[in-house]
Amino acid sequence: MMNNGNEISHHTKLYGFIGEFAGQSSISATLNKLFKANNKDAMMIPMNIREDDFFFTAVNMKKSHVNGALIANEYAKNVVEVLDEVSEAVRFSGMCDIVLRDEQKLVGDILGMRVLCDFLKERGCKKVALLGIGSRAKAFCFAAKEFEISYFYDELERLMGFVDYIDAKDADINRIADGMETDLSSYDAVIDFSDFNSLKSISKLSNLNLDMKQKKEFSPLKVRANELEAEYVGFENMLNELSSAVFDFLKQSDHLEYDKSDMRF
Repeated sequence: MMNNGNEISHHTKLYGFIGEFAGQSSISATLNKLFKANNKDAMMIPMNIREDDFFFTAVNMKKSHVNGALIANEYAKNVVEVLDEVSEAVRFSGMCDIVLRDEQKLVGDILGMRVLCDFLKERGCKKVALLGIGSRAKAFCFAAKEFEISYFYDELERLMGFVDYIDAKDADINRIADGMETDLSSYDAVIDFSDFNSLKSISKLSNLNLDMKQKKEFSPLKVRANELEAEYVGFENMLNELSSAVFDFLKQSDHLEYDKSDMRF
């Protein structure tokens, strides 16, 4: 097991958290506590990677001592280009937030949206207002089969294309835009995966409002939730749930077995 000094041996399984401001997140520290509590010789290291260096870092992971990585939002689409194998969820959405190295291949999947769906179910949510039509919105819809989702965006034609793509039958589509007052208080949760710079048009939010953004990411939902005194949940508010999911994912992938380590320094 890892000792109290968190020292890395040649058997330690190393994982990265790759993001532009990865070191400002507590996800690595939270996961490392979980590794230690379960006597696993593994460690996650925050890796602050600039956009210009991202592809070099990702491609070279295939021949590195890093066994996998959690991918921050800003690189979740870019990383798909360097993957050798992808899950159905990645193929459907065009994004990836967790990568495992299988010898010299990178295998990608999506974990955060499963965590989000479990979080919503634990809070008793059924009716969800979803803002946005991008890859994260697609990934959420792929995982969120059990919810009654209403879809919101400022361009109706593109929104209709989105619901066609995700094959949402009889979809409840709604336009949201500056100058149009929107009341979302009837929903159990509001999820913002949009590219909006402001959500001033929302007059009332739900009791639970989420976008899974990290500290350094600008969150118009957080701004509006603070203005309306509504609960906001971002990435840092879900560290325990995310860490537990990463731990279980690695364990199910046989990544935390001592005799699986191929690392030698």
